[in-house]
Amino acid sequence: MFGLLLVLHILSAIAFMGSAFLIPAVRRSAKTAGQLRFVFDMTAKLSWFSKIGGAVLIATGIGLMLLTGMGLSQMWLNASILLSLLLAVAIGACIEPRLNKLAKLVAASRGDEVPAELSSAMKKIVPLESAAQLLMIAVIVLMVIKPF
Repeated sequence: MFGLLLVLHILSAIAFMGSAFLIPAVRRSAKTAGQLRFVFDMTAKLSWFSKIGGAVLIATGIGLMLLTGMGLSQMWLNASILLSLLLAVAIGACIEPRLNKLAKLVAASRGDEVPAELSSAMKKIVPLESAAQLLMIAVIVLMVIKPF
């Protein structure tokens, strides 16, 4: 049972965090409005990976904690849970609403020229996404190394 939960936990972490790393890189590589429309359309279709991955990640993490009897006794686990919650809030409350506005701007734009307001709005999201990616790296390091 432990092995199955651990495999599901790792796969769900890949689904959750993998898409959060990949999609910003793909979006930043788009140079035209047409490419941006494609990326936002693709992002909307693939967003279920991170949502389902996040839910399964939490469920399997709780299952692993209960199965091992670890509870919240380990500091690395408490820190990774706190950072994961912070990450979920950052994505859900800060990044996703801004991306939805950008997607509407991109959908409304005509031609292949990226409007200046869209370009500046995208540059404002980059630091938020970079911070989220750093949080993900911190969680992964905590989970793998278990430093304290």
